[in-house]
Amino acid sequence: MAKTIVEKIFSRICERDMSAGDVMMAPVDGAMIHDITGPLAIHKFHEMGGERVFDPSKVIMLFDHQVPADSISAAELQQFMRSFASEQGIFNYDLREGVCHQVVLEKGRAAPGEIIVGSDSHTCMYGAVGAFATGIGSTDMGFVLRYGALYFRVPESIRVDVSGTFPEWVGAKDFILSLAGDIGADGATYQALEFTGEAIRRMDMAGRMTCCNMAIEMGGKAGIVPPDKTTWAYVGERRDSVPFDLASDEGASYAAWKSYDVSDLEPQVAVPHNVDHVVAVGEVAGTPVDQVFIGSCTNGRFEDFRDVAGILGNRRFSDDVRVIIIPASREEYLKTLRAGYIERFVEAGALVEAPCCGPCMGGAFGLLAPGEVSLSTSNRNFRGRQGSAEAEVYLASAATAAATAIAGEITDPREVV
Repeated sequence: MAKTIVEKIFSRICERDMSAGDVMMAPVDGAMIHDITGPLAIHKFHEMGGERVFDPSKVIMLFDHQVPADSISAAELQQFMRSFASEQGIFNYDLREGVCHQVVLEKGRAAPGEIIVGSDSHTCMYGAVGAFATGIGSTDMGFVLRYGALYFRVPESIRVDVSGTFPEWVGAKDFILSLAGDIGADGATYQALEFTGEAIRRMDMAGRMTCCNMAIEMGGKAGIVPPDKTTWAYVGERRDSVPFDLASDEGASYAAWKSYDVSDLEPQVAVPHNVDHVVAVGEVAGTPVDQVFIGSCTNGRFEDFRDVAGILGNRRFSDDVRVIIIPASREEYLKTLRAGYIERFVEAGALVEAPCCGPCMGGAFGLLAPGEVSLSTSNRNFRGRQGSAEAEVYLASAATAAATAIAGEITDPREVV
């Protein structure tokens, strides 16, 4: 029977034929917790009688939401997690590396064909390397920490074929926003979004990460890109790996099959207060902003900052805008630094911060006051997400964010250049 890539992953790991709708207890190849969800997961682990985690080498612990600790309570929770890591012999953790999802991938903690869970909804980003990756709650994670497995229902898949060539200053973030606008916030609930087509095959890993990262914004259980030469080159630089074929069969059954041509795609913007409320940038151009945030696990990579530098040139950011730039990891920070972009951004008036989630979840810094407007490269613009419930957050690409930061109002990057 012809199978999707997700059905093949579950069949391979469970060592029996699995199809969409089947329910089973499946072992996991990795379990990620961070400083916000980790403490509760650890408490649940102990409540379930856990004494030793299932496999310390498969537990990944990262601090990224409130680092450096911004309160005594945050410091205490991080201290609690460090103690747990020490007593369990967990060495896959660090409070200096950056945003958990970026670090998991760049440290080779996810690979094609694996099942990875994380106590964070954007764990689906690891599908960029052909893994089945999904976010779970802290109670489920407590179970995983003890038993190394979890009940899953194999999801149906929506095939997303993407053709054409992106116009200049239009890219993966614009596409995934347009897809969210088309599918809707719940249009892919408990389904896997499988990204295929020539435009995806030409896309670099940074773009694939952006697409898979936002699968959850359509209700998706996972986002996944079938591994190809680009995937194996990326994974091979980070861990020992032997490439193998992993793709959906011709004739596999899909819940839906959608086709898009990005050749005429315009820069997209998600307007307050829903990710699926998406318009072309021209419809909101001229909207004044108080803050621009460029970073997060969605768009905090070197490729994003290269776009920002290309838009910025020798100009300055508007004096009326707080521009916050945060690379997603230490590795991405160093690449951006060595390219000379960090110095350029600081000279232009930006605040460049150490790798962390920053304003994305409104927990540490960069909060918005009532009535303020932000344009962000992150993944969510819910009311109160980045501060006051009376503030407004728009979502866009790094190129659009850079143009907006220069002009002081939402701006089409093609017009600035």
